[in-house]
Amino acid sequence: MSSGVAVWFPIGVMIVGSAVVVGTMVSINRLLGPRGRDSAVKSEAFECGNPPSGGAWGRFSVRFYLTAILFLLFDVELVFLYPWAVALRDLGMFGFVEALVFIAVLAVGLIYAWRRGALDWT
Repeated sequence: MSSGVAVWFPIGVMIVGSAVVVGTMVSINRLLGPRGRDSAVKSEAFECGNPPSGGAWGRFSVRFYLTAILFLLFDVELVFLYPWAVALRDLGMFGFVEALVFIAVLAVGLIYAWRRGALDWT
């Protein structure tokens, strides 16, 4: 085998194996899965055991999405502090100061969002 084939062979085996597993699971589902007739009750939306209230196309406030995006933003940004904490001794004072700058930028962003009312629900 040449070096190119040796590199790509395991990837090809993985792709073929994945396709076989997916095809097998879909086939088993088609053979053994339930085949019931649709009814009005069966097609009805199910929400935690409660009967549906209102339409499915209700409007949400933009504040809901803004709060969710801010949560994701700050949550993901704080994940970047874990590698810094692990390598703190190797980074020394330079790494410590850089982490403080990073935290300060996050704090300024949080204060800005708070002052603009992005976190208020009223």
